[in-house]
Amino acid sequence: MQTLDRDEVVRLVHAPPDAVYRLVSDVTRTPEHSPEILRCTWEDGATGPVVGARFEAVNKAGRGPAWKNHPVVTVAEPGRAFAVSRTEKAAGTIVWRYDLQPQPEGTLVRQSYEVLEPVSRLGWFVIGTLYGHKDRRAGLRDNMERSLARVAAIVETAEVTA
Repeated sequence: MQTLDRDEVVRLVHAPPDAVYRLVSDVTRTPEHSPEILRCTWEDGATGPVVGARFEAVNKAGRGPAWKNHPVVTVAEPGRAFAVSRTEKAAGTIVWRYDLQPQPEGTLVRQSYEVLEPVSRLGWFVIGTLYGHKDRRAGLRDNMERSLARVAAIVETAEVTA
């Protein structure tokens, strides 16, 4: 059986922290940079990133069908940090986080996840069998690296044209 606990990737992005924050905290734009997110929409009248705001995310990973989940914003500190927590039946609770540190050349971006409630045996069966993820930890790391590369491409291009 696979296990997940936490992981992180770090990338220097050549744009200011506020620009990076605007992108990563606008969950409606998450499909632009996340390899597994198809769509995100704010729920319950929320229109932006504030602590307690909920949104619906539609994910697609591997060969299985797309699924919905309903994360909640847990940290919303413009230019500094953004985090959401998502709980799914059988798939546990995971906190996804971006930490932003200003640098002379731009922003050091740290994307991470931490598992607060582990994936159940049934969850691992579904992840491995239905979705075909034999090494979910490696897959998530690859997705974070790809996501930060896309974040960099989006905000760096926007900074050049601004």
